[in-house]
Amino acid sequence: MTTLVLVHGGSYTGQYWDLLIPELSSESLAVDLPGRGSHPADLHTVTLNEAVDSVAGDISGIDDEIVIVAHSSGGLVVPGVVSQTKDKVRHIVLNAASVPPEGGQGLDCMHERHRDSVRSIGDMIAAGDPITTPGEPPEPDRLRRAYGGAELDDDQIAFLRDPIRFVPDTYNFYFSPVHWSSVAEVPVTYVLNLRDRAVPLTLQLEMISRLPAPPRTIPLDVGHMPAVTMPVVLAALLDGIAAYPD
Repeated sequence: MTTLVLVHGGSYTGQYWDLLIPELSSESLAVDLPGRGSHPADLHTVTLNEAVDSVAGDISGIDDEIVIVAHSSGGLVVPGVVSQTKDKVRHIVLNAASVPPEGGQGLDCMHERHRDSVRSIGDMIAAGDPITTPGEPPEPDRLRRAYGGAELDDDQIAFLRDPIRFVPDTYNFYFSPVHWSSVAEVPVTYVLNLRDRAVPLTLQLEMISRLPAPPRTIPLDVGHMPAVTMPVVLAALLDGIAAYPD
């Protein structure tokens, strides 16, 4: 048996995966990173290492082999989690997920303009200002086109704006080193979002080139949120990998 462990990205909770999970035939576990959902924490002080420990703890009771699936900035925790659970993780799936250069940071996975903005926020945090991401989601009309691909419909917008999913988040995760070399032997599939606006295709391809070994790549004609906009397609893809994780 194989269990899919689903790791959400920034500003969301594990309930980001709620439309995908009913479409899976595989066992699955959607984790909450610290500071949201089932894992309360102080967003001003929580660290990437604490997030790694949290996910590793969540999966410690799973007896099955594991395929870990990460969306967007959820990719930052993957090497640390896999390093702690190498005997269980058989495959990694990254969906437009953050891959810094070896020893680099989440900052290295952003648009230049966004990176400069977050770096300045990091300077303010270092100076003692308690800053988190906004807890209010973008207005519906702005969200409709924010992620690229087909415009979100009203139900998808309501799903993403629900406060059980869209939450304040920490900036701290973007300032910690990440080492993919530690899990170079674990096979990776990178799911490319061809019409992603949040993480453009050029950036996804650059991040793929940073992995220690070439991954298998699977393109989807979709924006940033295939778990919301194409859950049936993404579920079938993940079930196939769970069935043949090597």
